[in-house]
Amino acid sequence: MHDDVIEHFLGEGLIEKVIRPLKHGKEASVHLCRANPRLTGERLAALKVYHPLDQRDFRDESIYRDGEWIKERRIRVALEKKTRFGREVQGAIWVGREWETLRLLSEGGVAVPRPIESTSEAILMTYIGDEASAAPRLQEHRPGDDEEAEDLADQIVGAVERMLYRNVIHGDLSAYNLLVWDGRITVIDLPQAVDPRKNRHARALLERDLVRVGEHLDRIGAHRPWRRLAADLWTAWEFADLVPEELRGLV
Repeated sequence: MHDDVIEHFLGEGLIEKVIRPLKHGKEASVHLCRANPRLTGERLAALKVYHPLDQRDFRDESIYRDGEWIKERRIRVALEKKTRFGREVQGAIWVGREWETLRLLSEGGVAVPRPIESTSEAILMTYIGDEASAAPRLQEHRPGDDEEAEDLADQIVGAVERMLYRNVIHGDLSAYNLLVWDGRITVIDLPQAVDPRKNRHARALLERDLVRVGEHLDRIGAHRPWRRLAADLWTAWEFADLVPEELRGLV
């Protein structure tokens, strides 16, 4: 199946070749590609190809779907009964959600990969790293000193705040889906992102995101009161008083 997906992007002229696989995760595989700069604006790109839904290992899916409404009854029934058609639809929904979330956040200046093109099974996006090595995950990165650790923590909190300002909560944030390259953080893996205006679990997911990544940051020397920080961000969002630093004075 991956070969067919890769052939599509080759056929469209968006990529010229697959250089090597970068990651094989529970949800998808990511490949480093030589991109066509004329069509993509990039020399290198990352192609994220989702596994078929029955090969994915994703639990508590209903938490992330809370508040979603599918108009067509046939699709709703198929999703509820988890028929083959329903699982195909659900797979496309996951990819579509990540694509739309990346578009929204990228256009809003949040540190995420810029999405280039998508199908129902894959997303082509900007690559973080160079041809020799991909950006390490925060889990693998060792800050040179306490000042760097504090700066990384500030960037992460700022990214979470900017995402929330745009009505997005990651929903699965950890040191495994934050990349570090040239001292800058990039947020990745967003198919389960939720809209706090619709999802009843949004506040709990926001707290879980910050506490989980905060546990790692505490270990590398960047301490914050993570639960209180999550509560403060939620209160500011709830009362429409959440303004990211770069927008202060403009709104």
